[in-house]
Amino acid sequence: MDAIDRKILAHLARDGRLPLAELARKVGLSKTPVAARVRALEAAGVITGYRAMLDPGKLGLPHVAFAEVRLSDTRKAALAAFNDAVRRVPEIEECYMIAGGFDYLLKVRSRDIADYRRVLGETISALPHVAATSTYVAMEAVVEQAPVTP
Repeated sequence: MDAIDRKILAHLARDGRLPLAELARKVGLSKTPVAARVRALEAAGVITGYRAMLDPGKLGLPHVAFAEVRLSDTRKAALAAFNDAVRRVPEIEECYMIAGGFDYLLKVRSRDIADYRRVLGETISALPHVAATSTYVAMEAVVEQAPVTP
């Protein structure tokens, strides 16, 4: 990956719908080599896909909470069971395994605090091997979904 590939990635991270001709102009190449580079970056798995950025507030999901999750069992099978189950919960926007005082950190999106309480009590607490949770409610998103710049 060279400097031009990094420029291509930076522009696509900001606007995945950027037309190839415009992308080529921005990186200083013609359309054909830029198209080839984009295809190569896709084939190499550097570009994993393109998606629409949605406004959660306009979708009726303005509430964000972060939940620390501690498991009762952290052996391989228990982690796999938790990972598989957490992927099926639509309200969980992000999930990270954490090295520290708890096992997972979940970003949960819901309509409001009452809806979050329902998700926590009925769904998250019922996930395999969940022993305890702690919640932090976000008051404001200062930086969210910032593009990765290579």
